[in-house]
Parts: sequence; C-alpha cells; structure tokens
Amino acid sequence: MGRGVERMVSWMLLLPAALPLIYISGLLYPYVAPKTLLLRSLAIVLAALFAFLILSNRPLYWQRLRQKGTWLPSALLVVAYVTSYFGIDFYHSFWSIFDRGDGLLTLTALALFFYGTLLYADAPLFRRLHVFVVWTASLVALYALLQWLQAALGVDLPLISEPRGRFGSTFGNAAYLASYLGLTLFLTIGLLCENFGPRDVTRRNALYIGLALHILAILLAATRGTLLALAFVSALTLLYFSWLGSGRIRIYSRAAIAIGLVAAGLFFMFRAQFAQVPIEFVSRVATISLRDATVESRLFIWRNMITESLHSPFMGYGAEHIDVLFNRFYDPVAIVEQWFDRSHNAFFDYLIQYGFAGLLLYVGLIVSFGYTAYRRFVRGDKNAGLLILLAITYAIQNVFVFDTASTLWLFLILFAGMFISDQRATGSQRIPRLPRYTPAAISLSILVLLFPVSIQPLRANLYLAEGYLYHVVDIDRATAALEKGLALGTYADLEYGYQEYQMYIEQQQTMLEGDNRVKAYRFAVNTLGNNADRYPYDARTLTYLGHVLNDVPPEIEANEDEVRHVLARAIELTPKRLQPWYLLANVDIKKADAMSPGKARDELYLRGIETLKEYAVVVPNSAEPRFIIATLYQVVGDRDEARKWADEGLPLYKRDHNVAKRAARYYVTAEDWGNARFFLQELTEIDSSDYEVMYDLAKAEFLNGNVEEAVRIVERLRVDSPGLVETDPAFLSALEGGE
Repeated sequence: MGRGVERMVSWMLLLPAALPLIYISGLLYPYVAPKTLLLRSLAIVLAALFAFLILSNRPLYWQRLRQKGTWLPSALLVVAYVTSYFGIDFYHSFWSIFDRGDGLLTLTALALFFYGTLLYADAPLFRRLHVFVVWTASLVALYALLQWLQAALGVDLPLISEPRGRFGSTFGNAAYLASYLGLTLFLTIGLLCENFGPRDVTRRNALYIGLALHILAILLAATRGTLLALAFVSALTLLYFSWLGSGRIRIYSRAAIAIGLVAAGLFFMFRAQFAQVPIEFVSRVATISLRDATVESRLFIWRNMITESLHSPFMGYGAEHIDVLFNRFYDPVAIVEQWFDRSHNAFFDYLIQYGFAGLLLYVGLIVSFGYTAYRRFVRGDKNAGLLILLAITYAIQNVFVFDTASTLWLFLILFAGMFISDQRATGSQRIPRLPRYTPAAISLSILVLLFPVSIQPLRANLYLAEGYLYHVVDIDRATAALEKGLALGTYADLEYGYQEYQMYIEQQQTMLEGDNRVKAYRFAVNTLGNNADRYPYDARTLTYLGHVLNDVPPEIEANEDEVRHVLARAIELTPKRLQPWYLLANVDIKKADAMSPGKARDELYLRGIETLKEYAVVVPNSAEPRFIIATLYQVVGDRDEARKWADEGLPLYKRDHNVAKRAARYYVTAEDWGNARFFLQELTEIDSSDYEVMYDLAKAEFLNGNVEEAVRIVERLRVDSPGLVETDPAFLSALEGGE
C-alpha cells in the first residue's frame, strides 16, 4: 500500500502542471475558476497522501528543510493568516470568490505543493515535472496561435474559444497567458541547452517549435509588462556575454547590442508612426507614456494604494480586500476599470493584504530564488543562469500584473527544485509507532475536505448555471435552482448576488410580467440584501441592491426610504462613483417622469438636480454629471442653466462612450449641431456598429452644411442597415434637395 501511495504522490505533484490546459467554455457558468478549483482539490489529496507517508514513517527528504530560504513560503502563509484574521473579514479572505479563486485557501494549497515537492521529489521526478511543464506551455501557446488564426481567417475552429479582448489562450486573459509563458520560456530554453544525441533530432526539433510557439503567443498576448521584462533580461544577457563571453558569442552579443540600440533609437524617433501599426504588440509598446489612459490609471491606483496602505502598514487589510481600498479612492476621471479587486502590481497587492511583513517576505522569496540560482550558477550549473533570468522576469512583470495561481505555483516549484540533490531520504524519528490502520484513517478523514472545498462549490456553480439558463423562460425553475445553490452555504453567495443583479436589471424587469417579474424582483432583493448584511463593506453589493430597489416592478409599492438608506451606505463606501449618486437622484427623477408637466414635476426634477450637483462637487473634473444636469435643466425648460452646465462639462470631456452619449443627447436637443457632430463622431468611432447613431451623425453633418459627408453615410447605411434611412423620409427629401 505504501508504494501505491508514493506513486500517487508523484502524480499529485505532476498534475498541477497540466492545469493550464483546463478551460471550460459554456459548461460552468459564470466565473468559477476551474483551474483553481482543481488545484485546491489536488492539494487536499496531496495532504492526505503525505499524512499517510509521514504517519507511516516512510522516508522523505527531511534534511532539505534545513536549507536557507525553505522557510519563506510557510512564513508568508503564517503572516497571511494572522493579518487576515485581524483584517476586514476572515471568511472572505479564506475563500475568495468564484471568479477569482485565490485567497488563503489557494495560498495554502500552493504552500502544500512547495513542501510536498521539497520533501518528496528526487531528481528524476523533478526532471519529469520540468518536461511536463514545457510541453503543457507549448500546447497553451499553440492554442493562442489557433485563436489568432481563427480571428484572422474568420472561421470557427473546433474547441477553440473566442478571445475576450486580446488573445488569452486557455487562460482567458492575455496578461495571465503572457506572465505564465514568460516563465516557461526559460524552461524551454533550458531543455534546448541540454546535450542531444543523434537519435534526439525529433525531440530537439519539437522543442524548437515549442520555443517558437512561446514567442509567438507572448507577442500575440501583447502584454506590455512581460514584453518589457523579456526585453530587459535579453539586454542583460547580451551585456553579460559581450563582457564575459568568448569567441563568436562575444562578437555576436556585441553586434546584437549595436543593432538593438539602433533599433531602439529608430523606435523612439518614429514612435507615433509605430503606434498606428496594425500589429498589437508593436502599437501597445509604442503607446507607453505617462499620457496613456491605462498608464495614467495604473499610476493613480498605485499612488492611492500606497496612501491607503499606510493607514494599516503592519497588519494590512487581509486577503481579498483590495477592492475595499479601491472603492474608497475610485475616481471615474482617473481610473479605467469599474469594480476592481487587484492593483495590477503584485508587490502592492501583498503590501495591502498582508502589510509590510507580507511584502518583505514576498520580496525575500524572489531574492532568495535568485540568490540560490546564482550560487548554483557560480558552482558550474550553467542552466541556473536561466533561473536567474526567470526570477528577474517574474519580478519585473509582477510590477505590472498581479500574481496568479499558475505562475506562483510554478515559481514555488522551481524554487523547491533548486534544493533537490542526491541526499538520502530518511524517515522521521519523531513519529511514534501507530496502530496499523491509523494512517489510512487519518488520510481518509483529510479527503473529506474535498466536500466543502470542491464538491459543494461545484454544485453551487451548476445550480447558478441552471438558474441563468431559465431566468427568463421559467422563473420558478430558475428560482428553485438558485435557492438550492444558496442553501449549500458556500462562498458563492457574493457571486450569486452579482449575477442576480445582472439577470434582473438587464433582462427580467423588461422581459417578464406580472407575478413572474415580482418573483424575480423579490429573489434579487433577498439575495443582495442578505449579502449586504453579511458583507457590509462591499460597495458593489450595496450599489446593486439600491439599483434593484429603485427599479421596483409596478405591482409593488416602492420603499423610498430603504432605497435612500442603501444608496447612502454605498456612497459612504465609494464616494466618487456615479452609479449610486445617479440612482439616488433617480428616486426623484423617476417620480417626475411619471407626472404630467407642471410645477410639482419640475420641483422633483430640481431635487434630483441638487443631488447631482452634490456629486459634481465631489468629482470636479468629471464631465458626465455636468451633461446629465444640463439635460435635466433642458427638461424643466431652463436653457441658460443647461448651457452653463454643458459649458462646464465640455472642456472636461475625455473619450468615453457613456459621456459622449449624454453629451450628444444634450447638444442634439439644444440644436448645437457643431458639438452634436463632434460627439456623434466620437460614438461612431467607439462603436462603428451603432447604425442609429451613425444616422444621427448624417443628419448633424447635413445641418452643419457637410452634405457630401451626409450622403456618404446614408449610402453606407443603405448597405449595412437596410431600411433604417427610410424611417425619416423628411430628412431624405431634404438631403436629396441639398444635393
């Protein structure tokens, strides 16, 4: 039995390398991270197997624990638990949420794999693991290439999913893909540096193909953090060989440096032109500047994250609570993202969650990795030089992205691998002899953890999928499924609330009627209300609850006081976010919309305007509330005040679809065709498939005297959206007369 357990341990240590190949499209809705769910499951099985080995006094490499640096993962784990216990909410810190799957539980799983590899793996097993990782990464890179071919050729390839934004392969996210391949690239090069015999031509050529796939996939991902990291380590490598190399390597390195300097100079000289090149990784690198919207947003987030972290520098806020800080300083003018739970900088993430101790341990882990690799390098292990470069790449790209379970697992496993030597495995002398079946019984008891950690969350996710499938066509079945999922008592409750909000606001309130709509409303309110009580720090839940309460079905009487109370709590948690302020103003505006024109109606509109004026003071550089106020003043007939607020908003405008839509509406109503034309052009450039906006642009062009442009747009619409132009025969007659 002991040998069978040992074989199973070997497989448990190898299987996480295959997790990047796991992707599920349409089978698990909406956001459960299958890779993380499986990683947690494998860690529990590994813990059960190791308990059996230890209690059976099977030989393990205990002496490796004496090596410097091996204590760092456990110390980081202890700090994470302590700071989370005293943080905002330990429950949430431990479990995380469906769409993230991180938290203390995942960090614990990663630590288990580190110490499992350290205590059990020998050189042949680690070699198999190395090879397994390389071939897995090559298949992931091949998948990214197939995604690109699918998009380029306009065909649907079997089993290849559509990318969400840039090509993310099986990760579904380009940054995750690039950060993972940025590490496995060096492992692939390491295998290519080995000595190949005459019979190894096929394997060598396959590795060259894998290396080429790595490079292509990283370029297709166009993640600037990884590209900058690889550029830096490439320059560092060339400098090393040009200084300490010999013969042709030194000559080639110096030539490459010269060519690189010339290429870099030309790139910076013609950066504006390169920014227009239709090759994404070239254009994205060329657009890096302090004026770039993404860069501005990141810098703003980092500055404020540092400021907020100083309020609790030693204890942090606990795992999975970065969003609480983000909501405090969220500013629609400075930040691109809406709801955010990472700072896009792994170092800041560790600082905010676990305080200075957590940050120092994380930095110490990277430094220890690099130092251990350096010691091996000076002792003659040339492949250790690749591990040094890998550590540098990992550190640099993590300045721009946040760590994922796949990259942190790989980093920890490679760190453990550096302590593997020819030492002899020994049994522990501290475990007393136990009854025969005790180790097996304890191992089986550990496996019971699979039920709350993996099986129940999976069931909750499947119930959520069923609820989504039937949330319009069969509200009773959908509600029953969702109630069953919530009754399981998993950490899915937050995700259930978010999805209930989307289902009700986007579809159920308009597509359902009568009792069915009332049922959908009550279930959404109950789910979000329970979450608001359980997670009172979650501004997103409170905002969503306020929105649902504000969009009460006509069959139910609205509770205005409750709506105002919930939205006031949301505003307290995220004071600069437009949505809760607009919903608060909409309490009065909605009543006014239902009334006949008159003084009473105008007074309600003015009350809503006063609420939005308060928000305009909070965000003095935001154009959106000013255009909303201008539009509302148009409704009450005060054109002077409307113009005043629009004039304030115009110089504050930054390209944004929602703001442009509000501004276009105002200027069309005000018959200011010059500004209307500008914002309608903005809308068509942001979304060229919005043909109704394009038709409005044709009218604005005509009224501005640009008859030829108006005719061109109309002719295009006749092809792209047949029948649309015929909906306004008066305009067509005027256009024909203008020609």
